[in-house]
Amino acid sequence: MSAPTGEPTMPQPVTHATPPPAPHRAGGSASLRTLVENGDFAAAQDWLVTHQVWEVVDAIDRMGAVDAVAAFRLLPSDRAFDVFEDLEPSRQQAVLEVMRGAEFSAFVDSLDPDDRARMLGELPAKVARRVLEGLSPSERTMTATLLGYPEDSAGRYMTPQVVVLHERLTVAAALARVRERGADAETVYTLPVVDAERRLTGVVELRELLLTDDAATVADLVVTHPPRVRATEPAEAAARLMADSNVRDLPVVDAEDRLLGLLTFDDADEVIEEAETEDAARQGGARRWEGHYMAVSVLQLAGTRAVWLVLLLAVSLLTVTVAYGFEEALEEVAALALFIPLLIGTGGKVGTQASSACVRALAIGEVRPSDIARVTLREAGTGLLLGTGLGVLAIGAGLFFAGLDVAIVVGVSLLLICLLGALVGGISPLVARRLGIDPALVSAPVVTTVVDVLGLLIYFVVASLLLGI
Repeated sequence: MSAPTGEPTMPQPVTHATPPPAPHRAGGSASLRTLVENGDFAAAQDWLVTHQVWEVVDAIDRMGAVDAVAAFRLLPSDRAFDVFEDLEPSRQQAVLEVMRGAEFSAFVDSLDPDDRARMLGELPAKVARRVLEGLSPSERTMTATLLGYPEDSAGRYMTPQVVVLHERLTVAAALARVRERGADAETVYTLPVVDAERRLTGVVELRELLLTDDAATVADLVVTHPPRVRATEPAEAAARLMADSNVRDLPVVDAEDRLLGLLTFDDADEVIEEAETEDAARQGGARRWEGHYMAVSVLQLAGTRAVWLVLLLAVSLLTVTVAYGFEEALEEVAALALFIPLLIGTGGKVGTQASSACVRALAIGEVRPSDIARVTLREAGTGLLLGTGLGVLAIGAGLFFAGLDVAIVVGVSLLLICLLGALVGGISPLVARRLGIDPALVSAPVVTTVVDVLGLLIYFVVASLLLGI
């Protein structure tokens, strides 16, 4: 139970090995958050050792900072490292701030260099400096090297702890090297092969070594010219290359093709997840928030959305300006106002569909900015087909509600608006990429707003021409 006054009682770290699953106590079905909030640390410890690491990570990320630290301190030391590496940066910071002395140094020293470097990039300068000071000289050197690469580059995500082989080694000698150095490496599935100057000549899979006669040489098994990436290139591009080439680990090299490390599949998955999360937020007209959704405050969530909404509201006022400019036309043919929501809503959806398809195609490499002419033709054709079909349906609706003259205006306008939406939605991401802007920034909300304004203008111009108003 928590103390009646003052600060809540903080559980002390558990340093023994993971015990076998404990029998469920009363309330064993309660969530970790409930157990910690109620001060039932014994039951919380049982929960932590009887659930998978990913379940523990998710539960701690959902909790407030104080309760998250309390729960983490109950973890056995051999599980704490695995959980910590997958926690949200805000939770990592909270955990580090309560550690002291030898415990702190031992903990940060045990983290993988690439995970540690990315964590430092998220931490406040004061906490990051304390982490660096707590590292051993060798670990500090590796971490400083990774921090020297640009943020979000392959160099920040690679692991320098790899087992390197030379072509002249026999299979027996290569396996002996793996056994000797594999414990300190993050992965041994893919083994880079280098020459005397550490230039990458190829890779060999551990499976091939295990299934080959000991007298054979690495040169007999090496896969030359494997996919590789420069350390300064974007990590997302490297992760996409791994997916396209279907490799488990990707060699990372410098400008002279010297081996620096490997980008592992789990880090590549993290890169893709982060990129897709950010794109999803931007396509929805928001900034990405830091931390778990369930742990982020309502104020923070509102803040991630407010700026874009204000900007879009300002741009949307143009639709009011357009409608005001054709006020006389609306007064003369009042039925025109009935179809404004239908037209701008349909045009916005056509634009959003085209934009989403193009952003995805850019992300996975199916489309490049140089393909803008072909994309324009494809989207123009798509827009015309959709506009023709929807226009016919709109004419039917117009006949029912307003009459033939207005129905024709609505049908023709919808055809042109669908064409406009497809073109704006399909071309905007390509233009943005060419200008060095994230395509997701000009996706759904921006495209919808632009199509709304221009679509309304098209509608009133067509009405003026066809109805003579």
